[in-house]
Amino acid sequence: MGIEIDVTLRRGDALIATRFASEAGLTALFGPSGAGKTSVLDMVAGLLRPDAGRIVVGGQVLFDSAAGIDLAPEQRRCGYVFQDYRLFPHKSVEANLLYGWRLSAPEQRWISLPEVCSFLGIGHLLARMPRQLSGGEAQRVAIGRALLSGARCLLMDEPLSSLDAARRGEIMALIERIRDDLRLPILYVSHDRAEVERLAGRIIALD
Repeated sequence: MGIEIDVTLRRGDALIATRFASEAGLTALFGPSGAGKTSVLDMVAGLLRPDAGRIVVGGQVLFDSAAGIDLAPEQRRCGYVFQDYRLFPHKSVEANLLYGWRLSAPEQRWISLPEVCSFLGIGHLLARMPRQLSGGEAQRVAIGRALLSGARCLLMDEPLSSLDAARRGEIMALIERIRDDLRLPILYVSHDRAEVERLAGRIIALD
C-alpha cells in the first residue's frame, strides 16, 4: 500500500513543503528539529490542514485541496504513535488498548486484542496502569492501541527518543516485525541517521 504526499503549509515565516511517493514498507522523514517532520505527520493524520496539496494512502485520497476533499481524522485510519506514548493515565493497559478498537467500525477491525498481546508480548501487562510501565512497555502498549484502532497505516513520531539503548533495540526489532510481518505502511519521523538507515526502505530528507 503506497503513500503519496504533496503538501505545502506556511507557518509564520516558515514554509513546510514536501512532495514524494513511496511504496516502501517504512518511509522515513529525516532531518533536524524544526524541519517540519512532525507537521507532515499531523497533516497526514488530519490534525493539521495543509494550505494546498494532496495526500493519498493505499489508493484512498485523504486530502485534496483542488477537489475539496479533507477527511476527518477518524475517517483516515492512521494509527499515530507519539514519542511520549500519550497513554491515558487513569485507564489500565487493557482499557488503553481497547480505546481505539471500540471507536472503530467493526468492518475496519483487522486484528484482535489477543493477537496484539501475542504479537507485542504485552499480555501480562493488561491489568497494570501506565505509571507502572517501563518506557519500552509503554511504547509497546501505544503501538498496540494504534493497531487495534483498525489502522491502515502507522505514523510514528520519534518513537525511540525516550528510550535507553536496550529498549531502543527491542522496539526497533518490533517495528521491523510490523513492517515485514504485518506489512503495514509506516511513515516514520526521526533525526537519527543510523536509525532510519536500519529501518527505512525510503528516506525523505527535510531541512
